[in-house]
Amino acid sequence: MTPLGLAAPAARGWTPFGGPLIGELGATLALAAPLVLTNLAQHGLMATDVILLGRLGAAEVAAGALATSLYFVLFIFGIGLTAAVSPLIAGAIGQDRNATDEVRRTVRAGLRAATLVTIPLMLLLWHTGPILTAIGEPAELAAAAGAYMRALQWSMGPALLFMVLRASLSALERPGWPLLVSIAALPVNVGLALWLAFEGPGRLGIGLVGVGLATTLASMFSVAVLCLIVIVDKALRPYQLLRRVWRFDAKRLASVFRLGLPMAATGLAEAGLFEAAVLGMGLFGTAQLAAHAVIIQIAALCFMVPNGIAQAATVRVGLAYGARDGEALRHAGWVALGLGFGFMALCAVGQLSLPRAMIGLFLDLDDARNAAVLPFAIGFLGLAALFAIADGVQSVTLGMLRGLQDTRVPMLIALFGYWGIGVPTGIGLAWGLRLQGYGIWIGFCAALFVVAILLVARWRRLTGRRMPALS
Repeated sequence: MTPLGLAAPAARGWTPFGGPLIGELGATLALAAPLVLTNLAQHGLMATDVILLGRLGAAEVAAGALATSLYFVLFIFGIGLTAAVSPLIAGAIGQDRNATDEVRRTVRAGLRAATLVTIPLMLLLWHTGPILTAIGEPAELAAAAGAYMRALQWSMGPALLFMVLRASLSALERPGWPLLVSIAALPVNVGLALWLAFEGPGRLGIGLVGVGLATTLASMFSVAVLCLIVIVDKALRPYQLLRRVWRFDAKRLASVFRLGLPMAATGLAEAGLFEAAVLGMGLFGTAQLAAHAVIIQIAALCFMVPNGIAQAATVRVGLAYGARDGEALRHAGWVALGLGFGFMALCAVGQLSLPRAMIGLFLDLDDARNAAVLPFAIGFLGLAALFAIADGVQSVTLGMLRGLQDTRVPMLIALFGYWGIGVPTGIGLAWGLRLQGYGIWIGFCAALFVVAILLVARWRRLTGRRMPALS
């Protein structure tokens, strides 16, 4: 057994519930549940910032939205890189259940990779104001967004370090700690923002810069607390994850970049598609842009579940891959894919059955000013039901393939599907056939269905033959 009591997949939880698939279902759900909740907590942190900016005024919301959009695209790139530690650790443990040194080296390399990638990202974010001005945004709005970013951008480093530790603890099947820290960060962020951003007795009242600074401090709080937990948790002590963290390990760092850069590019390709869609949707008027924003929020909320299942699939498949257990590997993958597909199918049914109720969570349906938005929102939501199923399948399958440490071909599939299929289809339908926003959403669906089909075919090809040698 490992210091955490982990066992190889074939020996863990296979028969008590009636068979290997049921046992794997229990193990996957136990790992995925806290990962899903952590995703929701981190999504809630972003939503909280929007609400706080909304209390400051419309101009602050607009400036914050512009800055956050750029920040989020670059953050997705960083997350993709740092997430490489999860399959590397899972594969090492699957191969040797006492691989404490291998785990420690991977965590150390992940932390260094996060630090290295933060430097160029922050240099780019520092120039947010001039960048927005150069693409035609109003000077006053661009200046406000730039000021907000110069407070927010300092959260990039601690946030990526947190993601490294979160991915590491997930691979060690200890996802509860990042969940608790993420939940604790919510009131910290709100409390700091109320003190820094708003006027009142004992408050600083520095406006939207205060909201950005609060997010940065909350990120620092999160990574500091998680580091403390890693040090004091008795179950994690044998790994000594932060021991000699400054030591340079070129070989292991190269492994993180080799596996992580394609993952980062995949995330950037998808995030770039959605950002391009927002810009395109804005050309069709405020009503369609507002409807798009609402439906994307519904889709993002649903996506938190298959995203957590995908993270669990990376670990479960990675353990079996390291153990060279083909049967356990296939069970782990198909169980995760079934869970992701099943949940998103339920979401699709809900979107088709209760469109007004779902839209009403984000839009005041009794406000006459929203009357023009509702028809577009209902139409987009119908397409989002198809979108949801394909999105869930592609997300979970990506996680399964990452467990096999297969990231380059999935990257090429994503680039082809999103930018080779989705963008041309969306442009052709939106402008060529004048379907406007509906064309963009059909482009989304086409891209995701192509990506999902090709990724599942890739999984079947790799797991239907002798597994490739461990990286």
